[in-house]
Amino acid sequence: MKTKGALIWDFNQPWSIEEIEIGDPVKDEVKIQMEAAGMCHSDHHLVTGDIPMAGFPVLGGHEGAGIVTEVGPGVENVAPGDHVVLSFIPSCGECPTCQSGKRNLCDLGALLLTGTAVSDGTHRVTANGKPVIPMTLLGTFSPYMVVHKSSVVKIDPSIPFEVACLVGCGVTTGYGSAVRSADVRPGDDIAIAGIGGVGMGALQGALNAGARNIFAIDPVDWKRDQALKFGATHVYPDLASAMMGVAEVTHGKMADKTIITTGELKGEDIDNYLNMTAKGGTCVVTAVANMMETSVTLNLAMLTLMQKNLQGTIFGGGNPHYDIPQLLSMYKAGRLNLDDMVTRQYKLEQINEGYKDMLEGKNIRGVIRYTDADR
Repeated sequence: MKTKGALIWDFNQPWSIEEIEIGDPVKDEVKIQMEAAGMCHSDHHLVTGDIPMAGFPVLGGHEGAGIVTEVGPGVENVAPGDHVVLSFIPSCGECPTCQSGKRNLCDLGALLLTGTAVSDGTHRVTANGKPVIPMTLLGTFSPYMVVHKSSVVKIDPSIPFEVACLVGCGVTTGYGSAVRSADVRPGDDIAIAGIGGVGMGALQGALNAGARNIFAIDPVDWKRDQALKFGATHVYPDLASAMMGVAEVTHGKMADKTIITTGELKGEDIDNYLNMTAKGGTCVVTAVANMMETSVTLNLAMLTLMQKNLQGTIFGGGNPHYDIPQLLSMYKAGRLNLDDMVTRQYKLEQINEGYKDMLEGKNIRGVIRYTDADR
């Protein structure tokens, strides 16, 4: 079928709304009418080249929610009419990694940046007859998509789509960074660097896990104000002021857990994050760095002598097929504030405006909302 999508054709170029063609679902695939797509910072990393894809053009978008319209043979977990969220990492449940309990690290993830479908190794999306690489084999910046069943999670149909799409990446990643990867315990003091969609998810995870003090660090005044509304106890504009503030509040003990959710991770900052972390504590690295970045500033002696942990994490370290419905059930119960995380809704044609707002710190999360006019 012919539809439209937001493409990039080279690094550091604006998103371009163009006609694309999407193939029909084959065995184990699902066709979805998209209703909402979150504008995550990771898609901007495609523009800058921090996340290198296999080539161009690239169809953006990896955070989304919609309605199943068609299923291929072998699909039994969803049916036409079901409301679903897309998991930006496939989770098959059958590979050795999934079987070991690490479903966020499913072996199918090895294909994410190649652009070829899990089912048969071909391209599902084309533009002007040229193969298109969809972000993480999804491409939510289009009103329609065809994806593998392992990326599709059925949800409660009463959840608004603009809210549901957030748990396809940002909220699940941030929340899990706190409750799983950092293992926040009641009474812990937690520092969170970067208060966007992921950071706000981590903040709510720390709050629900019983954190005593939550130190939120962000250079944007408005975001610091939002952090306080969501439950942060202290806010700081930069690492230097946070270091002094955390030391004062904790009487020199520092933060039991530090979670890095900045828009881009810099290796030169790692030592400062570890210095803000208490002895025996854990620093969780959730933020994405340029894939060519290999230099890290770190006092190795203090890492050893203070017995600190430097922990990487992806998708919150959990199980997307379990965590996504659970987080949405918490939303329905009033235990997770997702409504206020949606700062503004945009049309697909406003995508460049939306990313400009993100880079200027105006949004916790911008969401593209599709309407009948997009069909």
